[in-house]
Amino acid sequence: MGLENLKPAKGSTQARKRVGRGPGSGLGKTAGRGEKGQKSRSGFARKVGFEGGQMPLHRRVPKRGFTNARFRKEFAEVNLGRLEVFEAGSIVTPEVLLKHRLIKDGVKILADGSFTKSLTVRAHKFSAKAQERIAGLGGKAEVLER
Repeated sequence: MGLENLKPAKGSTQARKRVGRGPGSGLGKTAGRGEKGQKSRSGFARKVGFEGGQMPLHRRVPKRGFTNARFRKEFAEVNLGRLEVFEAGSIVTPEVLLKHRLIKDGVKILADGSFTKSLTVRAHKFSAKAQERIAGLGGKAEVLER
């Protein structure tokens, strides 16, 4: 068997629909769009959330509460187990983590995973347990300003 003998499985492909090509095609005249109405016209494109003129759901539901979405700070979460790749005694900063492709933006260090080395870790946030584990091994957890 060679590449020249390959073909799709039986029934997996169909010829494309050629609409509006006369009555013998089965999709002539109205071209499968039915009779009158907005959807039968050329150039029809329904807007996202359009409900036929009825007030859309996103406008019917009352808006309540406070959202801080525009000013929220995102933090990449890095578990201690991921820091095992660094040598004991080295200084781990967000720039170093970025270089090793462990993060993209701000950093929060979490306590999950096996961690056995004494490191100086500089990050924007730490979980309490992660700070305990770093200090317990003789390392330092230094909080950076964002």
